[in-house]
Amino acid sequence: MNGRLFLWFAFAAPLWTACAADTSSREDDSMGNSPAALDLAENAAAAPCTDSANRVVRVSTAAQLKQALTDAKAGDRIELADGTYSGRFAATASGTSSAPIRLCGSAKAILNGGSPGSGYGFSLKGSYWVLSGFSVTQSQKGIMLDSANHNLLTNLEVYDTGMEAIHFRTHSSDNVLRDSRVRNTGKSNAGFGEGVYIGTAKSNWGSQTGGKPDKSDRNQVINNRIGPGVTAESIDIKEGTTGGRIEGNTFDGNGMTGENYADSWIDVKGNGYLLKNNTGSDALLDGFQLHQAVDGWGNDNVFQGNKISGVPNYGIFAVSAVTGTVVRCDNTISGGKGLSNITCTP
Repeated sequence: MNGRLFLWFAFAAPLWTACAADTSSREDDSMGNSPAALDLAENAAAAPCTDSANRVVRVSTAAQLKQALTDAKAGDRIELADGTYSGRFAATASGTSSAPIRLCGSAKAILNGGSPGSGYGFSLKGSYWVLSGFSVTQSQKGIMLDSANHNLLTNLEVYDTGMEAIHFRTHSSDNVLRDSRVRNTGKSNAGFGEGVYIGTAKSNWGSQTGGKPDKSDRNQVINNRIGPGVTAESIDIKEGTTGGRIEGNTFDGNGMTGENYADSWIDVKGNGYLLKNNTGSDALLDGFQLHQAVDGWGNDNVFQGNKISGVPNYGIFAVSAVTGTVVRCDNTISGGKGLSNITCTP
């Protein structure tokens, strides 16, 4: 079965039922991850942007794109011609598990917000979308997902943003970001220039989630290149989020500023994440950090097979308040003070 057909099959059933192979021996499952969602991330290749669709909408101007997003229905494929689409774009419709909405283009199809000072390059408040291939630049935040679930973001380029590049927010869960490139963030506020931001800090729960934790859960960040020029963390995993997977990514810390305490590629404050087979170079202090911003959070995270270099302190550093951290001995480090301040587990 080729990659396109497999991904279509995966969307043809809900993520919690598709690909129901025996996963009882997988270490991921004990951490609350959805095995079917993990299978989607492991097996999906390029987004199916050449397969049949209920309706194909071809656009070549910003006005046409805005209209297509307004009119989008389940099963549509919106095709971006190469060129610059000036403005900021938003979608609120939802596809279905059997008929996602697909927005497809090449890296030469560029959504350009005009300035890194304000606005979202692409705002998604819908579910079951595939965003594939295009570029987003010159907005305060590149791609923002709010209450958006079961979406696939693949082969995207997001760069030259005022703050973070891609943000999963306000209970946006079961999304996959893969095979994408993020660089040159924090142009207007370096301390908030994360590459990928998952959830919401407790200080903003009041304005974003009614004072309750932002349960943006089970999101996956797979096989992406993040950096250089990312001024804060490559990935910031906030308190209140659970069960995500960060795997196969490459982090280049050149350009990290240290503002707002950003001195590692990843800061983990959520629970039950698997961080596996990532490669990082040139962080300001540690490669990976675990913190407890709120009681009960920052716990039960697993580090496996990561390759770490160019850090002056530890590869993996956990504050004493967090519990249940597992650092496998197959993580490796070149230089620094040592692999971790936690004894590794074979």
